[in-house]
Amino acid sequence: MKKVIGYCDDWSAVAGGKIDFKVSTYGPERFEAQLVRVICGDAHPDHGIFKEEEIEAPFNGTHDGWTQPVNAGSRAVVPASPVLAGLESFTVQAWVFATTPGRGEQGIVTQWQENPARGFALMLDKDGAAMLRVGDGAGQVAEVSTGLPLAARRWYLLTASHDAQSGQITIRQTPGPTALEKFSSGEATATGAFSAADAPLHFAAFPASAGDGHDRHFNGRIDRPRLSKVVQSAAESSAIGAHTDPAQDHDDVVAAWDFSQAIGTQEIRDTGPNALHGRTENLPSRGCKGHNWTGQEQNFAHAPQEYGAIHFHEDDLHDAGWQTSFSYAIPSTLRSGVYAVRLRAGEDQSYITFFVRPAKGQPTEKLAFLASTVTYMAYANYQWHQHQHFAEVTEDFWTVLQPVDVFMQKHPEFGLSTYDTHFDGSGVRFSSRLRPIFNAAPGTPYWSFNADTHILGWLDSQGIAYDVITDEDLHREGAAALAPYRAVLTGAHPEYYTTPMMEGLHEYIAGAGRLIYLGGNGFIWRCAMSEAAPGVIELRRAEDGIRYRDEEPGEYYLELTGEYGGLWRRLGLPPQALVGVGTVAVGFDVSGHYLRTPQGDDPRAAFIFEGIGRDEIIGDFGYLGGGASGSEIDAVDPLLGTPTHALVVASSVGHSPNTLLCPDEIGFTNNVMDGVQNPKVRADMTFFETPGGGAVFSVGSIAWAGSLPHEGYDNNISRLTGNVLRRFLDETPFEMPVSS
Repeated sequence: MKKVIGYCDDWSAVAGGKIDFKVSTYGPERFEAQLVRVICGDAHPDHGIFKEEEIEAPFNGTHDGWTQPVNAGSRAVVPASPVLAGLESFTVQAWVFATTPGRGEQGIVTQWQENPARGFALMLDKDGAAMLRVGDGAGQVAEVSTGLPLAARRWYLLTASHDAQSGQITIRQTPGPTALEKFSSGEATATGAFSAADAPLHFAAFPASAGDGHDRHFNGRIDRPRLSKVVQSAAESSAIGAHTDPAQDHDDVVAAWDFSQAIGTQEIRDTGPNALHGRTENLPSRGCKGHNWTGQEQNFAHAPQEYGAIHFHEDDLHDAGWQTSFSYAIPSTLRSGVYAVRLRAGEDQSYITFFVRPAKGQPTEKLAFLASTVTYMAYANYQWHQHQHFAEVTEDFWTVLQPVDVFMQKHPEFGLSTYDTHFDGSGVRFSSRLRPIFNAAPGTPYWSFNADTHILGWLDSQGIAYDVITDEDLHREGAAALAPYRAVLTGAHPEYYTTPMMEGLHEYIAGAGRLIYLGGNGFIWRCAMSEAAPGVIELRRAEDGIRYRDEEPGEYYLELTGEYGGLWRRLGLPPQALVGVGTVAVGFDVSGHYLRTPQGDDPRAAFIFEGIGRDEIIGDFGYLGGGASGSEIDAVDPLLGTPTHALVVASSVGHSPNTLLCPDEIGFTNNVMDGVQNPKVRADMTFFETPGGGAVFSVGSIAWAGSLPHEGYDNNISRLTGNVLRRFLDETPFEMPVSS
């Protein structure tokens, strides 16, 4: 079991800058920290290629450790105000779409404080029925429940009220209109004393009953919550619940929150007279269909009145919010690279990975390694294989649980990846690096950080110097982040790209830039980042592609940017139009190898095969499936934009029956034509020049990186990669042929 874990405040650090590290221990009162440069993170005992270099740093040594809590679960909070503290009679209501009714008490709208109990809570009881709880601050707590559990994933209007004169409390649940179903309405009354709390108001949670944080989180959607200072009839509350701005027509409205406003931020707005605005916490999902969605509009920006819901989850997490254990003032002389703080407590060991780039505009080398940090975030704390019934059949290998997998099962508060589903079955749309991430560190599985360290280890073995820049640098700075470099080298799986990243890379390639794409399944999905949610990516997998879960219909537009999500191929910029190749097939059991094609004999490509025989098998070895072409593979497609002058210098063969075309490559069924029978199942090694004197070289395979270390990095994959890199670093411009 894990004894020490941590994270840092920024993955992309600058030489001369500062970075904070946050550490938590589980049992030990002390831990050791050591700065290391990551050279190769593959710690498989049979490979013998793990390599790290210990670096002097002021924080190296022993530190005090303590357990730092994680306050997971999304909610929205409105600060305490005299208006809320002055409530006497009231009606509170909200449209509610519960996804896990019956999972214990869950707060819907709560203005509550404990010891002594005071305030109100519109909530679900332990069985999933609508309930109102009130407290008088003198030890008296009263409750009233409809006793009718809500149907899961169906809309209800929940209304609760307290009459200060009679002491009557009322709860009412009214199902939304449905065409083919009928659910029971319910209403119940009781008597109870109420005294307003001098406390914040919460949506989708209670304040914690003890200590910091929150508890009794709600799973599901809340739409149009309202608060009035009188007791309303069923007809009156229904009218207010249907009104987009009820304060205009109802003088007794205290607050009317409209969650369709400020989508893409963490702000929630009150359109009522008291401006009781608030903020969301832990990134619940917005831009969500409300109770009145008609299906006539798919873009929340075009019909905001139908997208007034927020989807809350008990397992959402943005920022773990830990205290800083120690900081590091990065020397301006520290070489650019991939680094980690190695943490040790007893027999346990963890790493906190980060990336050091040169000062902006001051490159130290001609080559940049572009670390796929957005893709690392997409896979952060990936647990799909632990919960999917058919994971082993889908991925063609046994699921082997590591100690960290057991730890994550015991500690779900550390959050999920975009490949997972929330506890309520809805897809995870956000992933954050502001939390411990267990699979982006040395000694962890290849997917997807450690596959890239095979490339870093190869660069080290060849004595090739490089700077490191990250996806976030590219997102913030565009082509300017790449412009100082003669050549840019990708990792094994640069899958996820924001629009600024895609535009920046395209601009670099269209100029004098030279790009070496040493991977597969790259540049596939549009995702989003925003300063409104630091350290976070958002992903909505619209319509097509290799999807481990379906996206909710009508919710394909990204909340953070308003852009349509999904495959870049469906958005008009297929990877073939960027790097010549795009993903065609997937297979995780056996990898193939490459054979040179007739186009590989073109004089333009002669530099690629120096020292490699004409009929030599290329890459029939490697750590991913035993070959250089595998896992996820890319091929050319002129219809999708492969440049007409691009050379396919080699193509792969030897794929297994379990290597199949990906969904966006087929129109009907995929159960016959496999990697043995289908000639489309192949990786194309591709080269082409660009108008500005640059060029692009693509291998089209994730498994390529895993072949580089074979025989001590002395093999034809290593040789070929070195040939390309040397030519790409040569200042001699490439000459672009005229297309016929």
